[in-house]
Amino acid sequence: MTRVTQGIEDGKVLVVDLDGTLLRSDMLDESFWSALGRDWRVLLVAARGLGEGRAALKRRLAAVAGLEPATLPYDPRVVDYVRDWRARGGRTALVTASDQSIAERIATHLDLFDEVHGSDGTLNLKGPIKAEFLTRRFGAGGFVYMGDSTADLAVWQVAARAVTVNAPAALRARVDALAVEAEHLDTAPVLLSAYVRALRPHQWLKNILIFLPLLAGHQFDMGTLMLAALAFVAFSLTASSVYVLNDMIDLAADRAHPRKRKRPFASGAVPLRHGMVMTAGFFVLGAVLGLLVGGAFFWVLMGYFALTTAYSLYLKRQLVIDICTLAGLYTMRIVAGGVATGIPLSVWLLAFSIFFFLALAAVKRQAELVDAADRGTLKARGRGYNVADLPIVTMIAISAGYVSVLVLVLYVNSPAVVDLYHTPTMLWGIGAVLLFWITRTVMITHRGWMHDDPVVYAARDRLSQVCLLLCLGFAVVGAL
Repeated sequence: MTRVTQGIEDGKVLVVDLDGTLLRSDMLDESFWSALGRDWRVLLVAARGLGEGRAALKRRLAAVAGLEPATLPYDPRVVDYVRDWRARGGRTALVTASDQSIAERIATHLDLFDEVHGSDGTLNLKGPIKAEFLTRRFGAGGFVYMGDSTADLAVWQVAARAVTVNAPAALRARVDALAVEAEHLDTAPVLLSAYVRALRPHQWLKNILIFLPLLAGHQFDMGTLMLAALAFVAFSLTASSVYVLNDMIDLAADRAHPRKRKRPFASGAVPLRHGMVMTAGFFVLGAVLGLLVGGAFFWVLMGYFALTTAYSLYLKRQLVIDICTLAGLYTMRIVAGGVATGIPLSVWLLAFSIFFFLALAAVKRQAELVDAADRGTLKARGRGYNVADLPIVTMIAISAGYVSVLVLVLYVNSPAVVDLYHTPTMLWGIGAVLLFWITRTVMITHRGWMHDDPVVYAARDRLSQVCLLLCLGFAVVGAL
C-alpha cells in the first residue's frame, strides 16, 4: 500500500502550499514583476503596501499584477500528485500565504482543489499562523501537508504526514527529526546551466563593438588592447545585470511566446528572488571594473545601464522610440570603446553606426511582428506595434541599412581615409558586402526565419560569417 493510499484511506485532506511547491516560483515576486512590467509606477504602490504589512502588500500587488494562471510555471509532478490523490477519492485544499484572489484564480484554472485559502490583506497565512488555521480547520493530524520551506516546519509539526518538494538537505533532516512520517519529492534539480543562460552570455557578442574605435583607428598597442578588453568585461557584466532585470520584467510576454517561455525565469528554473541578487551583483561587479578603466568610461557605462533600464521599464513599449533607443544603445558601446581607449571617434563612424543599428533594431521588431502574424495575433506582445505596421517597419529596416552603406562609401572618398588606408578603394568591397547582407537579412526576416536577435543570428549563420570575413579581408588589403 502506497503512502498516498494510506493518507486517503485514513480520511486525511491533502493540503498543498503554492509558492515553491505547486508553483516553481513565488507569487509575491511574480505579482511584483508582472505589475512592474505593466507600469513602472507600481514601485510606489509596493512602497505603500509594504508600510502596511506583508499581507497588505500582497493584496495591493495582486490587484494590479494582471497575472495569467494558465501561463504560470507549475510543477508537473506536484500537479500529478494532487490529481492522483483526488482520483483515489481524497479531498484536497490549496492553502497559501499568497493573496486569496490569486489562489482562487489558480485553483479555478487547475480544477484540482476542494478548498482554497489564502492571505486576506490583513492576515499573512504563513508559518505558525497557517499551522493554527489548519489545526482549527482539519484538526491536529487531520491533514497531509505538502510544502517546501523552513516556514512550513510549524505546519508539518501538526500534520499527519509531511511531504517536502525540492527541499534542501538541511531542511529534509529537520523534517525527518519531527514526530511525523515524511516523504521527499525531488522534481526540479538546480542546474547551474540555467543560471548561466539567464545571464545571456551569447549577447556579449554585441560588446565587441567596444573594439571598433581601436580597429578603425588602427591602434593595436598592448595598453590600448588591455583597456578595451577590461571595458568589454565591464560592459558584459553590466549588460547581464540588465538582461536578468529585463527577463523578470518581461515574464508575462515571455510566457506567451512559444520559445521565450523556456527562458530560466519564465519557466521557473531560476527563482525570481535569485534574479534580484544576480542583477545587483553583476551591476556592482561591472561598475567596479568600469571605475578601473576610468572615470569617463564609468559614466558612459552608468548611462548605458540607466538607458537600458528605462528601455526595459517603459521605452520598449513606445512606438519608434524603442528602435531609436536600441540603435542608441548599440552606438553607446562604440562611444564606450572610444572613451575607454582615448581614441577620438569620427563623425563618419557615429553616423554609420546610428543608421546601421537602427536597421538592426527595426529587423528585430520586424521578426517579432512576422512571428505574431504567423501565430494569428494582431500585436507583438509587450511592444507598441501591430501586425499592420509590418510593411513600415520593414521599410525602416531596409532604408536605414542602405543609408548606412551610403555613409560608408562617402567615407571612402573622405580625406581621413588616405591617412589610414594605402588602397582606400578596397573599402568599396565592404559596402557591396553590407548591401547584400542587409538585403538578405530583411528577406530572411520577412520569410519568418529570423528567430533570434539579428546580431546573434549573424554570429550563427554561415553566410553571415563569410560576409564578415570578406569585410575584414577588404579592410586588411586596403590598409596594406
